[in-house]
Amino acid sequence: MRAVQVRQCGGPEVMRVENLPDPVPGDNQAVVRVYAAGVNPVDTYIRSGSQGYAPQLPYTPGSNAAGVVEAVGTGITGFVPGDRVYCSGTITGAYAELTLCDAAQIHPLPDRLSFSQGAGIGTAYTTAYSALFLRARAVRGETILIHGASGGVGLAALQMAVSGGMRVVGTSGTELGRSLILEQGAGFAADHSDPGHYDHIVESAGGSGVDVILEMLANVNLGNDLPVLAQNGRVVVIGSRGDVTITPRDLMRKNAAILGVMGTPPEETAAMYAYIDDGLRSGTLTPVAGREFPLSRAADAHRRVIESPAYGRIVLLP
Repeated sequence: MRAVQVRQCGGPEVMRVENLPDPVPGDNQAVVRVYAAGVNPVDTYIRSGSQGYAPQLPYTPGSNAAGVVEAVGTGITGFVPGDRVYCSGTITGAYAELTLCDAAQIHPLPDRLSFSQGAGIGTAYTTAYSALFLRARAVRGETILIHGASGGVGLAALQMAVSGGMRVVGTSGTELGRSLILEQGAGFAADHSDPGHYDHIVESAGGSGVDVILEMLANVNLGNDLPVLAQNGRVVVIGSRGDVTITPRDLMRKNAAILGVMGTPPEETAAMYAYIDDGLRSGTLTPVAGREFPLSRAADAHRRVIESPAYGRIVLLP
């Protein structure tokens, strides 16, 4: 099979497509033929070595994919060869024609969704669920500000918040992104390149501030987030690329909190996937596929996910 390999940490150019042996499933494992692989910002951090950890070299990047079950090992129940699935995690990496998964990492992909949409489910929707419901404890009627709401995690959180009866304010740096945010059900879309966009956000929230902020770029925004919180407001930090200075009194006077999110507690996993899979079937959750790249252009996909305005999920097509 063809697969991307990383033999040393570094820039996007360290990724090369190589021919590797086809994976073989063991007990409670399945091999999935990948028709689309999701590209996440964390993939670029791991590749560069900036995440603070890296898989054993060499490795194939990627944890999200969608495709068809190719083969199953003993102990697998509920899936047979030919089933359409999405992968939320893999054993051997997603940037490949075939990927090996544990049974718990594969989930049914409804016929209503394309493989490119399916490749955008895993990290985006699990992160959004954990941030919105497990960390922020957001509830019906609250106002949610989602920075970068036109990206993969942002759109997932937007759909979850709207279906949960919350009012959503989203930000995007492009007109196309803001149009998408409004189409997905947000009540207001702000241009985060506008120096006065926080004033517009507070005005859209009726002047009382927002209850929850989902923050994708804390090193840029966190200091400005805190003053627009409502009483008992919460900021959930989903992404950051550096340090930031804040004014603690902004937290104190609002009785507010800053929370981080990194993964889902094991005891919450079953309920999370039940929620996500139900939403995918019913249509309340619908991933938006953005730019598609062939596997040979994995380096370009990594550059785009970091440097370009977010619009849906970037995917590789093996």
